[in-house]
Amino acid sequence: MKLFKGIILFLFFGPTFVQSQTLTLLKGKVTSQIKELNDIYVSNIRSESNTITDSNGNFSMFVKVGDTLKFSGLQVVTKKAVITENDILKQLYVTSLEPKINPLDEVEIKQYKNINAVSLGILERPAKVYTPAERKLRTATAAYPTANIGTMAGGSVGLDPLLNAISGRTAMLKKELVIERKEYLLQKIENLFREDYFTENLKIPKDYIRGFWYYAIEDEKLVAALKEKNKMMARFVFSDLAGKYLELLKK
Repeated sequence: MKLFKGIILFLFFGPTFVQSQTLTLLKGKVTSQIKELNDIYVSNIRSESNTITDSNGNFSMFVKVGDTLKFSGLQVVTKKAVITENDILKQLYVTSLEPKINPLDEVEIKQYKNINAVSLGILERPAKVYTPAERKLRTATAAYPTANIGTMAGGSVGLDPLLNAISGRTAMLKKELVIERKEYLLQKIENLFREDYFTENLKIPKDYIRGFWYYAIEDEKLVAALKEKNKMMARFVFSDLAGKYLELLKK
């Protein structure tokens, strides 16, 4: 009877016991968000055997059910995984590794306002900063020397400025520059003053505020005050111009 029970137990549990004690070549692959999946160490803690992954993260190793594999590398967080029967039965064992993020030391950015191209001796004076319209006009009117073999001096002035003048491009760019400067002044007014200053203090009707601005920026004193951001002087000029502008509206 005991022998019969032993045979029954072997039939049920024997294959599982044999399988758990059998070495199996496990074909595996590691995945991660990083691209560098090569040279990741795979260690079997029980057998103390080791291998490394290839450029695609693939590896192979003899394992038993219950073995613990350790995955480590400079670019990933170390991970341990216990091999199960299901893992053995898979054609490809896949495990995901977390990328290792190395925090950078805090970087302090210091601004040295006194260090510039002039203080370093690169320029004799600060370089002029041109607006878009100023750059276009300067490019169209600048005389750039060009090679000319037929001249005694070995060079001549380029024809672009002359052609631009003849075609009317120069005149058009000058008008664009005037418009740009006026838009710049209007933006200055909008930034420095609230709308209620013109309606309540200067008594300019709300629908005519923008028209008053266009009228006012023709005054040289106001232009100078706006460029210098002299709000007090701008108020003084506005007060003088508001009376004249209201008289024009009555006509």
